[in-house]
Amino acid sequence: MDEKKTKKKPEVAEETEKLKAELSEAKKQADDYKDKWVRNVAEFDNYKKRNAKLWQDAFNEGIASVVLKILVVGDTLDRAKGLGLDEKTQAGIEAIKRKFDETLNSLEIEEINPIGEKFDPNIAEAVMQVEKGENDESETVKQVFEKGYKLKDKIIRYAKVSVVK
Repeated sequence: MDEKKTKKKPEVAEETEKLKAELSEAKKQADDYKDKWVRNVAEFDNYKKRNAKLWQDAFNEGIASVVLKILVVGDTLDRAKGLGLDEKTQAGIEAIKRKFDETLNSLEIEEINPIGEKFDPNIAEAVMQVEKGENDESETVKQVFEKGYKLKDKIIRYAKVSVVK
């Protein structure tokens, strides 16, 4: 019987070493798969974030494009308010203008009206310069000819203004 035990011991030891090598290889492979999985999860998360931003930017561009085309309606309503029309017509125009402004606000469109502020070429376009009056400061906006509008941080239309020399 001793002979059988001694023959089995090397076989068992050899089998044990073989299993340890297989286990070590399996652990390396598992670590490799886990690393690839973690990288893919991170890559997919980045893809989702980029894609969401692209969709939001495209949506905002669409809103800006449509709003830019209808701003002439708001400009016309502003001009009509100053015509000195009869009371009922004036009230109707003001109600329509109020609804127009509410619609722009619901789309997160902000009006740019820089009267009295220092001229900023990032939000306004100077279409003329005027002489300095006694209460005017140099390089400030004196008059707005056409209001500007922005959607979040993006300028949709620059304000057209006159600037004090």
